[in-house]
Amino acid sequence: MTDVPTDRRLHPALALLALAIGGFTIGTTEFATMGVLTNIADAFSVDDPTAGHTITAYALGVVIGGPILTVSCARMPRKRLLIFLMTLYTVGNLISSVAPSLPLLVTGRLMTGLAHGVFFGVGAVVGTAVVGRARRGFAVSMMMAGLTVANIVGVPLSSLIGDSLGWQWAFRLMGLLGVVTIAGLLLFIPKVPAETGASPRSEFKALGNGPLWIAMAAGAIGFGGMFAAYSYVKPIVVRGVGASEFTVPYALAAFGIGMTCGVLLGGKLSDRSVRGTVRAGFVATAVTLAIFALTMGTLPGVIVGLFLVGLASQTLGVALQAALMDLSPNAPSLGASLCHSALNLGNANGAYLGGLVLLGGFDYPALGWLGVILTMIGFALMLVVQRMVAHRQLSDTKAPLTPTVEFS
Repeated sequence: MTDVPTDRRLHPALALLALAIGGFTIGTTEFATMGVLTNIADAFSVDDPTAGHTITAYALGVVIGGPILTVSCARMPRKRLLIFLMTLYTVGNLISSVAPSLPLLVTGRLMTGLAHGVFFGVGAVVGTAVVGRARRGFAVSMMMAGLTVANIVGVPLSSLIGDSLGWQWAFRLMGLLGVVTIAGLLLFIPKVPAETGASPRSEFKALGNGPLWIAMAAGAIGFGGMFAAYSYVKPIVVRGVGASEFTVPYALAAFGIGMTCGVLLGGKLSDRSVRGTVRAGFVATAVTLAIFALTMGTLPGVIVGLFLVGLASQTLGVALQAALMDLSPNAPSLGASLCHSALNLGNANGAYLGGLVLLGGFDYPALGWLGVILTMIGFALMLVVQRMVAHRQLSDTKAPLTPTVEFS
């Protein structure tokens, strides 16, 4: 992907700031449900796994919306598309904030999820265009930093608001953040056209890439490990450890701090080696989930474990997004959005499988061990992808006129 000319009157830092604000809004919306899960369960008189359908619905929205909206909006100018996506996101949050029933709340969550992956996918392309491809990892990490900072500030604040004023007010906060994001996009994002030659047909053509689909499966299964444990963080703290609900924001903030450190580390390491960072990220995530399972019996153990899981998983997340962009060089927006579709499919299957574990009568530490298993399956699949790409590159050296896929 080549750099795209942008409006030089706008400083690149302001464009990255606008994308980071969008990441903050999306991060707050995606993860805040974990902090008000028991509130939602109590409000609608359902158990925690049933309330967890709100998490699954959001994740499925990301999975569905990522490829469909990316392909259908392939020719739309990038700035206009970002504003459209955040408007859709804001409306979904406002619907959630007034939902009188669990099915309508699930519908609102599904609606917000539709825009998630495409926003990050297009944002990654815009950020790369602004700073240059050589600093792609930095651009992606800055946008993702907004998402992770949300776990330090936005998600704990939503949890406090949910406990104090009711879970509906948490979603109203998210709606307000959406309005702020739209203003930032209008003011600071330069005019970036769609990728050269972009069309629904070219985007569909990029889907005929076997390694891309296996890499998506690696992300979907591997990240399911992290979400199997994190989706139930509030029940772990309140029902498992026996701590007060007002200690949950501290646990959420610990995870957010770890995530922020992880995206910054992942951006730096990915600019050196995407392949090596992906491998190390999978292994580190599995190790930290094992530590989390072993330390889940006390509040300090939960906080330390969440920090480590956030650090490892987000180092992996940045590298995985870069890897998927490399695997779809002619459709980078699609590759980046498919990464978020994969991660949120992991969100859905992780929350679902974690719920089955709890309904099966297992204690909360079993969620961590389930996470280890899922993460290592994802790691194995990614090794297959890297082997396929290496074999393709070796074949291409024997036929130099054949286009290659760079997987740095």
